[in-house]
Amino acid sequence: MLGIGLIGLGKHGSRYARHIVEELPDATLVAVCRRSRPEGEKLAAAYHCTFHGDYSDLVATPRVEAVVVAVPPILHPAIVEATCRAGKPLLIEKPLATSLAAAQRIASLVSASGVRAMVAHSLRFNRTVQTVQAHMPEIGPLHALYLSHRFEPSPLDWLDRRAESGGGIVLHTGVHSFDLVRLLTGYEITRVWCRTAQIITRETEDSFAMTCQFSNPSLLATIAGSRAMGGRVGLFELAGARGHLLVDHVHGFVYLVRGTERLTLPVPSQVPTVREALGAFVRALREGSASPVSIEDGMRAVATVDAAYRSAERGGEAAAVAGFAGAP
Repeated sequence: MLGIGLIGLGKHGSRYARHIVEELPDATLVAVCRRSRPEGEKLAAAYHCTFHGDYSDLVATPRVEAVVVAVPPILHPAIVEATCRAGKPLLIEKPLATSLAAAQRIASLVSASGVRAMVAHSLRFNRTVQTVQAHMPEIGPLHALYLSHRFEPSPLDWLDRRAESGGGIVLHTGVHSFDLVRLLTGYEITRVWCRTAQIITRETEDSFAMTCQFSNPSLLATIAGSRAMGGRVGLFELAGARGHLLVDHVHGFVYLVRGTERLTLPVPSQVPTVREALGAFVRALREGSASPVSIEDGMRAVATVDAAYRSAERGGEAAAVAGFAGAP
């Protein structure tokens, strides 16, 4: 069984711990790290593993064969550097980093060390999203997309402290959409026009709306998100030459629309996407196969975040995504 060390035992990290302990037959939780020693020791005792107050000690532990990182992304570069020095595979929670420069540094560290690494863009493992992928050939060449993630305010106070979070909803939720449009279209986002707003937050944005252009210039997408609403939706519209797919990944429905006719497509029962991401990570290590979500994938999502923030700072003017013409 693969010995996993988990860095981070907050709200999200606790999900990782539970899935590793209860639902991964090919892996075992051997060590955990948390800033709060009393809480970390309590959880370590409950999961019958060792506690480390310092992530460097956890990474150096011989029983730790792979590392899972579930901490605020501003801490990722230092943890990735230590893990790469130890030569151990790692799964990094999204977003990969809080800035493009930090994401590029992580990519360089991983590349130079040769360690196996994956970014936990867990929405890829949502059953509704996978149903959309399976039915996209039925709507023909894709012409336009619309994605909207609107949620309730976050209970996590640190997300609105910029020094800790690095940004607001564009960074922490927008990366889901930015990753999905690359996955669904097969094209890179090259240019964006973005506006942000603060409805209830004080230091970071909690709402945004963005139009983006792709490496296929005939394809356009509109992406929106908010953490200031009274309900939760995850709407997609994919418009193609032979029909539309209307989707909500939160509520688990997919409609195929042709003309005025609407067909409800079957969607498998939902599963915990964090568990599925963990399972994919462990399988890739066991089988020696490619990571299903690469460091490059994570970096491209952060590059779009970077362009979105540059556009918003200029009142919604066009901003090129790094790696494409016009980018700084």
